[in-house]
Amino acid sequence: MASAEAFFRDRKTVHAGWRQHLHQWPEVAFKEHQTAAFLAERLTEMGMGVTTDIAGTGLVATLEGRKPGPAIGLRADMDALPIHEETSHSYRSRRDGVSHACGHDGHMTMLLAAADYLSRDRDFAGRVRFIFQPAEEAEGGGRLMVEEGLFDRFPVDAVFGLHNWPGLPLGTVAVRPGPMMAAMDLFTITIRAKGVHAALPHLGTDAIAAAGAFISSLQSITSRSVDALQPTVVSLTQIHGGNSLNALPGEVVLHGTVRAFSDAARAKVRQRLDQIVEGVAITHEVGAALAFEPRYPATINDPNAAAIVEVVAENIWGRDAVLTEFEPSMASEDFAFMLNSKTGCYVWIGNGQDTPLHNPGFNFNDALIPLGALYWTSLATNWSTAKSPRPD
Repeated sequence: MASAEAFFRDRKTVHAGWRQHLHQWPEVAFKEHQTAAFLAERLTEMGMGVTTDIAGTGLVATLEGRKPGPAIGLRADMDALPIHEETSHSYRSRRDGVSHACGHDGHMTMLLAAADYLSRDRDFAGRVRFIFQPAEEAEGGGRLMVEEGLFDRFPVDAVFGLHNWPGLPLGTVAVRPGPMMAAMDLFTITIRAKGVHAALPHLGTDAIAAAGAFISSLQSITSRSVDALQPTVVSLTQIHGGNSLNALPGEVVLHGTVRAFSDAARAKVRQRLDQIVEGVAITHEVGAALAFEPRYPATINDPNAAAIVEVVAENIWGRDAVLTEFEPSMASEDFAFMLNSKTGCYVWIGNGQDTPLHNPGFNFNDALIPLGALYWTSLATNWSTAKSPRPD
């Protein structure tokens, strides 16, 4: 059989067609029914057994190698975003208000293309689990898959994920041990006051003034309460209150997010939010309540798995293409739930484009498909014999 590189070169039109089909028919979190059916059909054609309906619309296919060995999990996310696409491509989204503006169409295709090659070759030891995960976009599909027993039903020794990354040159891989992406928590502050005519504020209490005091105090959390060596971001993202120009509202609601790498920083932020809310309520004589929702843990790469990924990527593209000196992202990724359950590694693979993710003009670079597929294939075939260069 031809080498993997030659195979992906010969099949590039077919694989690009898969990606463009998925791009035309995007589906948001937990509604990826047509997407799942397309993936299952392709995987079945490759001769694999496919288990569907995991976490709603997720699926797993298993491929056995020619020799016994460990099991490796390779994960791709499936969902699109509620963003109207603004491109002129012939294969642009046919669903108004929904598009693959984060490149998950490409993620699925790279993994599907790897399955296309490995199912014909099977020259590896052990088994490969192709994991297609729904609802990555802030909906926690990864968590639900794990909670539904993903790794009990489909045991693996390690699990791996990737994301295409704007701003990195095409054919480069960014990998580091330890934190790769931040944890994310959500919070809501509800301030209740005695609404009153705007001309008579002394007869009521002022929810807007209380909200302003909270916003001002919020700025002190990261600058004075959290260790400066622990990157932490607290952002207020929504404020809702009032519907009259001539009255003080009875309620103001504020929403925000917390991003951090350490659980200690997350705990400190929550403690300070509680204290600030209580203080504002007393000072402004209003009712105030905090709802705090932990969402995603930090995405933490196992050092040995990261070192093996470095070697695999270097063998494909050369040392200069493997980026290890970079700052982790304060964005979040629910692949973290899988890494909390199994050892593994998450990487960014450069897409060679400047258009940012979640932008209406974003379109996955089809030139990345054979590169990502080759990375998956090389990782799957070398994992069973790979040795980490890091000392134990």
